[in-house]
Amino acid sequence: MSSKAASRYAKSLIDLSTEQNALQDMMNDMVLFEQVVDNNSELEAILKNPIVPLDKKAGILNDVFGNKVHQITQSFLKLVVNKGRAGILFETSKQFINQYNFIKGIVTAEVTSAIALNDATKAEIVALVKKEIGANEVIVKEKVDEKLIGGFILKVGDKQFDASISSGLNKLKKEFAQGVY
Repeated sequence: MSSKAASRYAKSLIDLSTEQNALQDMMNDMVLFEQVVDNNSELEAILKNPIVPLDKKAGILNDVFGNKVHQITQSFLKLVVNKGRAGILFETSKQFINQYNFIKGIVTAEVTSAIALNDATKAEIVALVKKEIGANEVIVKEKVDEKLIGGFILKVGDKQFDASISSGLNKLKKEFAQGVY
């Protein structure tokens, strides 16, 4: 239920910020909000705690974000807190970012590789994803996992392409175990 409510709040904020020509400002604010809450589990716990009074939650958010965010964001945070829905603010920020990215044709490509990618490889991945998906912009999030031995795993949305050596070795191991060879 809270995911649906968060999605509705995010959609309303997108509509309002588009009307007010402040969509990019709202995106920046939601990214900031998500980063701050993601890096501070205590803040998320306070927002979700029904025992903490609403005025205390509003005060904490004002102290943390106050003049750092657009007036629309300040009003939005106060509104959601006063409606008793502070617990879904973090999910709302995620939903806002997802909806914004969808509107703008931006996709995130998560690349896990055995070693850090060089710029040329990142550019190839961006070009491939743009071509295959038709995205306007590709954000590459890179992770290094030495267990892959070599190659990479590429995730875009709900699709995954595994070109890692460890995956290939695991497939061979299963085939040998089944007596395919």
